[in-house]
Amino acid sequence: MASEQAAIRVEASLKDIDAQHWDRCANPGWTLDPAGTPMASCPANGHAQPDVDAPALEDPSRTARPAYNPFLSHAFLASLEEAGCAIAETGWLGQHLVLEGPDGEPQGVVPCYLKSHSQGEYVFDYGWADAFERAGGRYYPKLQVSVPFTPATGRRLLVSDAPDQDKSRSLLAAGLMELCRRHGSSSAHLTFLPRLEWDLLGDLGFLQRTDQQFHWEDEGYGDFDGFLGALASRKRKTLKRERRDALQDGAITVEWVSGKDITEAHWDAFYAFYMDTGSRKWGRPYLTRAFFSLISERLGNRVVLILARRAGRYIAGALNLAGSQTLFGRHWGCIEDHPFLHFELCYYQAIDYALAHGIPRVEAGAQGAHKLARGYLPTTTYSAHFIPNPSFRDAIDRYLAQERRHVEFESQALAEHSPFRRS
Repeated sequence: MASEQAAIRVEASLKDIDAQHWDRCANPGWTLDPAGTPMASCPANGHAQPDVDAPALEDPSRTARPAYNPFLSHAFLASLEEAGCAIAETGWLGQHLVLEGPDGEPQGVVPCYLKSHSQGEYVFDYGWADAFERAGGRYYPKLQVSVPFTPATGRRLLVSDAPDQDKSRSLLAAGLMELCRRHGSSSAHLTFLPRLEWDLLGDLGFLQRTDQQFHWEDEGYGDFDGFLGALASRKRKTLKRERRDALQDGAITVEWVSGKDITEAHWDAFYAFYMDTGSRKWGRPYLTRAFFSLISERLGNRVVLILARRAGRYIAGALNLAGSQTLFGRHWGCIEDHPFLHFELCYYQAIDYALAHGIPRVEAGAQGAHKLARGYLPTTTYSAHFIPNPSFRDAIDRYLAQERRHVEFESQALAEHSPFRRS
């Protein structure tokens, strides 16, 4: 796939794409120090500086540097592949796009997979697949642009900080449409997009979909007591009681472990939690034990474990990944059931950690209106969909128009039940 000034190649494996080239597009303007701390490049003197005042990931300007996102890194995506999680045998065949400029240097990349199912995506299209196949079509394989098993908003048309970023994004989108046609796929899906890319893809003819998550934002609270002080009295009392009950007046203790302090013993304990809880919820958890060791080795202190201990042994844990502006809560598990312990580790401890480390945002995963009472407010998420079949496209377009109205109405209704004091 080529134009006069640019060419797009497709790679089936991350190992065939240079990690530095990928990361210059995935997280432009950022490097990691040996501990895994994102350092923002300073063009004025060529040195690096800590992340300060980076723009919000969900609403970057066309010229500002996006916030650092660990999920987009070559290290994270390659770990999914090398650990046997996102590979052809599990229904995730890599079809990653690389946009090369006239000088042969990559100007953009896209994490793309040819999929034989719709598992591990968190934007559900099972009804679409069923309708298309009942009408005589073949829905799979389809193209999926996302971070596998990760319902976290982030850029998907990953362009470097070179000029003409919108042109590069448009070329990548055109490349996706052409790849979809060459495979004879029913559709191509880009999920958990920032609003900027959602708008651009809509202008290019992609169908637009919205959904909802619940995110926490730091409004200058300072510490957890400051956050509690912003809540309505009844909600504040409920949160205090839940935290007290979760830790059973000190019988259960909580530890934060990150970077080089995470040992294989920690991962053994966490993987037992993950498998126990995941097997009960989903039947077959997606991630292998090797994956956790790989990200721990490669992402340093971007990886944060919040662990609960009782009677001398770990009984529950939550895995988080830290970006420059967002703490992303990803996986939870336990081998003992205790009231409110899930809320404590996944929501309250995440807020504590974010406040202690100057991270202004917490995303605690997909769905969950129960998060609202814990200070996590409704936030719109975005996806875009390319469907070549005209009749199928028209039917989905009508459905999405109704769905967008429903999501907007529900978000407004939920916001009326915010736990914060009304000004």
